[in-house]
Amino acid sequence: MALTDLPSLDSLKLTEWTSCGGCAAKWGAALLKDLVADFPAPTDPSLVIGLAPFDDAAVYRVSDDVAMVSTTDFFPPLVDDPSDFGAIAAANACSDVFAMGGQVVMGINVAAFPEDFPREAIVAIFEAGAATVAAAGGAIAGGHTIRNPEPIYGVAVTGTVHPDRIFRKSGAQPGDVLMLSKPIGTGLALAAGSPADQQAAIAGMKQLNRAAAEALRALGDAVHAVTDVTGYGLAGHSWEMAERSGVRVLVDTAGLVTYPGALEAANDGARTGGDPRNRDYLAGHLDSSAPAGPEALCFDPQTSGGLLAAVTPDVAAELDDQGFWRVGVVEAGDPQLVLR
Repeated sequence: MALTDLPSLDSLKLTEWTSCGGCAAKWGAALLKDLVADFPAPTDPSLVIGLAPFDDAAVYRVSDDVAMVSTTDFFPPLVDDPSDFGAIAAANACSDVFAMGGQVVMGINVAAFPEDFPREAIVAIFEAGAATVAAAGGAIAGGHTIRNPEPIYGVAVTGTVHPDRIFRKSGAQPGDVLMLSKPIGTGLALAAGSPADQQAAIAGMKQLNRAAAEALRALGDAVHAVTDVTGYGLAGHSWEMAERSGVRVLVDTAGLVTYPGALEAANDGARTGGDPRNRDYLAGHLDSSAPAGPEALCFDPQTSGGLLAAVTPDVAAELDDQGFWRVGVVEAGDPQLVLR
């Protein structure tokens, strides 16, 4: 393609440059779990959280009062506008630091673009990513860009957390209430929603989880477990919390809070590409009597989803006031996900 043939920024549609975008591009959880299991066990005692077991980010103790949180996340475009893509990818990457209870300090761009990709689009992606990391509390300090047939963008994020105040996926206790800080249904809204539905989902994906993490940190010991809901859907990430905590997690699908158009799309039979992979991950661990549409919403891959927290019942109302909504409850029993 000659430079004179390149599309203008106004006419550019990023999704036409890729086959699968957002967190739906992730490997299936079952495949990834098997791969990670073959990694050698770490021997450094300062590595508080690594791959055995893995969590939302790695945590390395620097001193008695400071630990470093490290994560990376990147994917192909799931939206057409370059600025939206950059902001969503950066917010999604920062979310893993917030899910560990940390504060964002620094980001390093991870990028790949075709050689004939419009320069103006690359600039817009980088600018939006940098602005989002700044809003998260950090700064873009460098990066690495390679050639690739499909555009890819994300951020390697470094944060800090007190070693005694780390959020983990494990720790949920019977009697806890499950709270989530964002609606669900990004995949279905983008795939089958109206233009207005898609814009609502895009606005939600661009929203940082910084305020949600700060609200949880303020609750201290009342917060027992935290993760963020991304590519494995509400079902997959709820199951990880159940498995790590040794509890049953019950999700009430009648109370799902969704992005506009997502429930309608699910009820009409729309499904995203990650749906079957997420169902495979739950094979043998799921008890569902939920209607087909709401059940599909739980398996819908999310990009830059909310923080999912298991908290004591006495603080649930306080989180209601902070924009969280009630997903379900934690019960005693063998690890299992229950959808009702």
